Amino acid sequence: MIKNDLFLKALRGETVERPPVWMMRQAGRYLPEFIALRDKYDFFTRCQTPELASEITVQPIRRIAPDAAILFSDILVVPQAMGIEVLMKESVGPFLPNPIRTPQDVERVIVPNIDETLGYVMDAIKLTKEMLNDEVPLIGFAGSPWTIFCYAVEGKGSKSFDTAKGFCFQHPQAAHVLLQKITDTTIAYLKRKVESGVNAVQIFDSWGGMLSPVDYQEFSWKYINQIVEALAPETHVIVFGKGCWFALNEMGKS
Repeated sequence: MIKNDLFLKALRGETVERPPVWMMRQAGRYLPEFIALRDKYDFFTRCQTPELASEITVQPIRRIAPDAAILFSDILVVPQAMGIEVLMKESVGPFLPNPIRTPQDVERVIVPNIDETLGYVMDAIKLTKEMLNDEVPLIGFAGSPWTIFCYAVEGKGSKSFDTAKGFCFQHPQAAHVLLQKITDTTIAYLKRKVESGVNAVQIFDSWGGMLSPVDYQEFSWKYINQIVEALAPETHVIVFGKGCWFALNEMGKS
């Protein structure tokens, strides 16, 4: 039994004495203990080492006692698992040296075996649950298919993701094939997270707001909704759509 279940009560739609508070992601960047690990280990080493990921996850819980913990990881571990190289460059951020630019590139992208490629995440979940000792719930997360698509095609962060959007209109069939591969991978990934012990999952649609309402339905929400429908029978699902104000009614119906 989780001692502080305020977050879970809110997700169930129950009356709560106050809104629950939790970190959105990468909790604790400002903490000296986080900075010490950041200075010692590179970013993906921290993500891929269960002991480090677990320690970073619980650091804010010790400090400020929010109502839920969120597993330290990154949305780009999913394209890594799909065979797309992802680097984290200083002062640049995510960098994909071989971005998807043609339909032939899409054909080479795999839908991976989750335990073989992302098993370290499941190990981190199990270790984190032990460390939390049922004090608060644990949230797992993934990027939305559209957001992962943006990085996979653009090759790096962008203010507009024009290359990614252009791919959708130049190669719409290939774009949907890639989005579906990402969706299938994400569903399998989040299901394994639930099986490993997370109490809720959060989908980050960081770049959905860059699409028009019509294009959002076709290239983002269509695939997010597949994930929601697949996971909702098993756990609570949160969707964070940055700039997606026009889709709130649609989200509310899901």
